[in-house]
This record gives sequence, structure tokens and C-alpha cells, in this order.
Amino acid sequence: MRRRLFVCLPVVGLALVVAGAAVASNGGISPVGPNSPNAGRIKDAYWLILALTGVVFLIVEGTLITFVVRYRRRGRPRTVEGPQVHGATKLELLWTAGPVIALAAIAGFVFYKLPGIKDAPPASAAASRTVTVEAHQFYWRFEYPDGSESINVLQVPVGDVVRLNVTSADVIHSWWVPALGGKIDAIPGKTNHTWFRAERTGTYAIRCAEFCGLQHAAMRGFVRVVEGRTQAPKQLGKQAVRGVCATCHGFRLEGLVGPAIADNPTLNDPKALRTIITQGFQRMPAVGKTWDARLLDSTIGYLKSRYGTKGGGTGGG
Repeated sequence: MRRRLFVCLPVVGLALVVAGAAVASNGGISPVGPNSPNAGRIKDAYWLILALTGVVFLIVEGTLITFVVRYRRRGRPRTVEGPQVHGATKLELLWTAGPVIALAAIAGFVFYKLPGIKDAPPASAAASRTVTVEAHQFYWRFEYPDGSESINVLQVPVGDVVRLNVTSADVIHSWWVPALGGKIDAIPGKTNHTWFRAERTGTYAIRCAEFCGLQHAAMRGFVRVVEGRTQAPKQLGKQAVRGVCATCHGFRLEGLVGPAIADNPTLNDPKALRTIITQGFQRMPAVGKTWDARLLDSTIGYLKSRYGTKGGGTGGG
């Protein structure tokens, strides 16, 4: 009975692990399908490391189970020593050299792939662009080469090399688009660099991979890859309110983590709004301290027209 138990438990455990991976929402243990050359190289490294570590796991666990079953006590009195097993030089050399070879293979493969992950490929001026990515609590602000801006939605042409200058306006964040490359930290006072070249049109999720505060989970965005030239958002103010204000105040500004502000008289006072957005107020941080006049004016205008009080009066925040 015990022998069957020793054999069945690992089998059941392995079956549960495999079943859990199979039904996972992201398609199991496979990473998101790559849509950029650097993401493809990261996926290649992932599969090699998974394969080698999987083999090591099976060998170690298989050997452990074999020894547990074969050398169990089998009713022998506790005071009686079991059979003594002496060293095996060939076996000891094998389990010493094996991991060294596996680690060397992983290191060699990763260093072979690393230049293609880190270094952006050469591109003509017409097919290359640099976008500034500025992380905030709790949204992403993008500034394009022509000076236009967007919030939480980065729109780029398919096939172009896109270089990203990544920084933060407050705390440490982490830029990550699984389909378009690896993670890169967004650090206050420092600019890090990464890149991608989307090979297919589509919409790809942006995630902050660094816990950055209470609403970290709401810090979501999208990279929209389109054919032809990209255009600046037509409703920048609406995009800012939904991507910035709604994160804490609710989708309709009805209140969430922050208080309800819809119909607040302060929304009719552009001067007061400008001060609150750029300098903060009480527990509210200065969410727009790095905004330029265009983004400020667009956001203030949309707040006033969409959520301001009908009477048009002003008041304190």
C-alpha cells in the first residue's frame, strides 16, 4: 500500500501541475506570441532555459523518488542500519559536469541572443522614430517626435523601428509589452532605452511590472500598431481624463479610491484646476506636474464641458 502511495502521489502532483498550466488564461506555460524581433529572441531563450531546467527537474525528482522507493525501510527495525552505499566516481563526475555544461549552454545561448535583444537594428530616418515614455502614478504619457502627446495609448506604424526613452515622474515603474520585447525600468531622474519593431498590426497590452502604489493594477495601456502614418489623438482631453482622473476617481468621476468630483464647482474654475493638476491638493498627488500647456488646456476644457456644474459657478476643491 505504501509503495503505491509513494508512486501515485508524484504522478498526481505532476498531473495537477500540467492541468493547471493547460487551463491557464494565457495559454499555459507558453509566453505571449512575439511581434518584434527582440521579443522573438527573448522567447527563444525562454524555451531553451525551460527545456534544460525541465530535464534537470525530471532527473532530480525521478532519482529522488527511485531512492525513496528502493531504499525504504521495508519493515526493518529502526535500530538496524540500512545497506551502505559507497561513492561512485563516474556518477559523481557526471552530476558535477552535467550542471556545468547546462549552465554553459544557457549562458552561451543568452549571450548570443543578447545583442539582438538590446540593440535596435539600423533604420532609415523615414522608418524610425523615438518616443518618450513617461510613467506616472498611475498612467503612461507618450510624447512623439512631432511634439504631439497621448495618454495610455501609444500608436505606431507597422514595420517601423520605434526607440523608447523611458523615464518616470514620481516613483519606480517598469515598462513591459510582452509581445514587443522585454521589461525596462522607469526611474525618476534617469532615462532608460529600449526598442521594438512591430511586424503585424494589432493592439498589444502595456503593463507596469513594478508595484508602484495603491492603483498599480489599474496602470494599463496599449500599443496600437497601424498601417501608414499615425495621427495625434483627436480628443486628448478625454483621453487624459479617462486615463488619469478615472483611475482614482472612477470612470464617471463618481468616486473610487479618490472622492467623487463630477459636478464639483471647481471643475468650472480653470485656474484652480491647473493648480490642483500641477501641484496636487491634500492627498491628491501632482498628476500633471510635467504636462505642457496643450495637455493641461485639453484636460481642463474636457473636465469643464463634460463634468462641470450646469450653473457654471466656481468653488474650492
